[in-house]
Amino acid sequence: MQIKSFKELAQAAASMEKKTIVAVVEAQDEHTLEAVTQCTKDGIISPLLIGNAEKIKEILASLGEKAEDYEIVQSGDFQESLRLAVDFINTGKANCLMKGKLETGQFMKAVVNKENGLMKGGLLSVVGLYETPAYHKIFAVTDQGLNTYPDLEGKKKILANAVKVMHAIGVEEPKVAVLSSVEKVNPKMPDAVDAGAIKEAYLAGEFEGCIVEGPISFDLATDPNSCRIKGYDSPVGGDADVLLAPDICCGNVLAKALTGMGSATTAGGVFGAKVPVIMVSRSAEASDKYYSIALAAYTAGKI
Repeated sequence: MQIKSFKELAQAAASMEKKTIVAVVEAQDEHTLEAVTQCTKDGIISPLLIGNAEKIKEILASLGEKAEDYEIVQSGDFQESLRLAVDFINTGKANCLMKGKLETGQFMKAVVNKENGLMKGGLLSVVGLYETPAYHKIFAVTDQGLNTYPDLEGKKKILANAVKVMHAIGVEEPKVAVLSSVEKVNPKMPDAVDAGAIKEAYLAGEFEGCIVEGPISFDLATDPNSCRIKGYDSPVGGDADVLLAPDICCGNVLAKALTGMGSATTAGGVFGAKVPVIMVSRSAEASDKYYSIALAAYTAGKI
């Protein structure tokens, strides 16, 4: 089934017979628990709340929740919480990981630590899905929050992660736009050179289950009218499913422009590990947190 809206995403996650078990690390955070409890009540996830049990219970009570309705795992500090969460993932007790009240660096260090066994040999990247009235379907932007200036091989791995996410939500052959400010390879523009190399790799059969175009500008990737006016002919033109940014600056600006001025709702996560990883900003809209959890829950076990 192809997911065509975030409402469908939440409904599909809730209809899964086997609920995704989310290990929430240092769960004693009100913003985190607000989203987690709502998703739990809607049948989207089954959480394992790891951290300071007393504080977790206090926050649950303030949210009108009963502590006995949740599985709470006591830990002494964030390091123990991380160790417990990793054990739950590796033993199959949990199949999704979520950051609570701890620093991102501390959290991610545990994910990438080879001794913890959470990596699959690829590259971690942020994949954000966007739904906006200005576009005709859900689409992805990557990587807007983790890899700063990825090289060519890094961009290929970021592309692969995004394609897997799109496959997981039912897009059988996602159209990938490798973004630049131009449509032809310019040797003076590294992003255009990389984009051209990625398309060449696609034409050589390196990527399966997707269509890749690049270099391509944002307007040509998303606007059929621009394609007609400029005489641009590509199956990706005006219909991109994935927008691959050349670096974190472009990805971050694009993502914030979509949400800040484009009225976009978003759902995102970190992919490339053994399980989906949820890292939701405390300042994110409630809907963004909710749908990010739904995305992780629905894709867990599919990628």
